[in-house]
Amino acid sequence: MKNVKPKSAVQPAKAKTATPGRAQTNSKTKSKSIYSPSEIEEIFRRFSIQRPEPKGELEHVNPFTLVVAVALSAQATDAGVNRATRALFAAADTPEKMVALGEDQVREHIKTIGLYRNKAKNVIALSEKLIAEFGSEVPRTREELITLPGVGRKTANVVLSMAFGQSTMAVDTHIFRIANRLCLAPGKTPDEVEDQLMRIIPDHYLYHAHHWLILHGRYCCKARKPECTACVIADICRAAEKTNTIPAPLVELPAQII
Repeated sequence: MKNVKPKSAVQPAKAKTATPGRAQTNSKTKSKSIYSPSEIEEIFRRFSIQRPEPKGELEHVNPFTLVVAVALSAQATDAGVNRATRALFAAADTPEKMVALGEDQVREHIKTIGLYRNKAKNVIALSEKLIAEFGSEVPRTREELITLPGVGRKTANVVLSMAFGQSTMAVDTHIFRIANRLCLAPGKTPDEVEDQLMRIIPDHYLYHAHHWLILHGRYCCKARKPECTACVIADICRAAEKTNTIPAPLVELPAQII
């Protein structure tokens, strides 16, 4: 199934969109990165050549189904969520249809996903809230999104990016790990890492930056054993455990999805 983006999100990477995360940055907080601005520029320049148009894996047909899919993906694989939601979204792709479907049927559709009972309750509750408070439309601000049941800051950031073309930083386990491992944007919590990354990443790379970092963490800078010989930033990286200082050839990789 191909992702169908709303008109507002067509060509988001080229759009001059707002960057809400930057506006919320505490101006008194200094960058903790050990890299210079020119080094950070070069890191993301290389990532942009390696993966010019990174894509998300979660299947959805509109902003509503995207919110549901991302909320369901907590503590579950994207592939597993996709298998469960294909039939669910075929039956209910709007808040009204989801409420009409009911919690029992939602639970049956997603029972292969971890924490499915609680997630089914949240899907119905967020659908009801969208109908009652937002005219059945998915809100376009983080502050409103996180009021929806089952939607946290990371989910909100993913939705703002994928559905509405906003430049956000959704810090997952991969990003949190490599931001600290590389001392690129160290922080004790995902929010601290997000704040640091939003501060240091150049504007012209910010839209795709979280996808690049996730892919780098998933396929190269792995949790147990980083593949330093395959790293395009091996010469710049200052991770204590790196085993190689020669960067891998800077070529565009085959399409990989997140």
